[in-house]
Amino acid sequence: MSKTILVGTNPANPQVVGAIETEPKTEERATQLPTPTGYHILCAIPDIEEKFESGLIKADVTKKHEEIMTTVLFVVALGPDCYKDKDKFPTGPWCKEGDFIIVRRASGTRLEIHDREFRLINDDTVEAVVQDPRGIKCK
Repeated sequence: MSKTILVGTNPANPQVVGAIETEPKTEERATQLPTPTGYHILCAIPDIEEKFESGLIKADVTKKHEEIMTTVLFVVALGPDCYKDKDKFPTGPWCKEGDFIIVRRASGTRLEIHDREFRLINDDTVEAVVQDPRGIKCK
């Protein structure tokens, strides 16, 4: 949410002479994402649907609950040691940047950056890769 602070000349003559934006610019926001270390994977939570299939609008608490309990994540970045253990991952990496993956409910370390939820998960937490995550719901 952007906040603007208006700058005036003086209280007796309230003319706006400028404004200061308090929200980071897009390029500044990008640098605030953590870089995963070791065998960790940085994932974003896909957008939650605003309405139920019936057309009813979801309450904010319902959307937050779905966000926390989601089993579908989007892979943003892999740590430098992901999938390097040849004994544990003999067939190679289980996912790559840009994949949608399936994990267990509430997996990983939850982070919120600029009102967007991210997770840091371990490389062996990935259970599947999906091409199209729409319609996948946890039970």
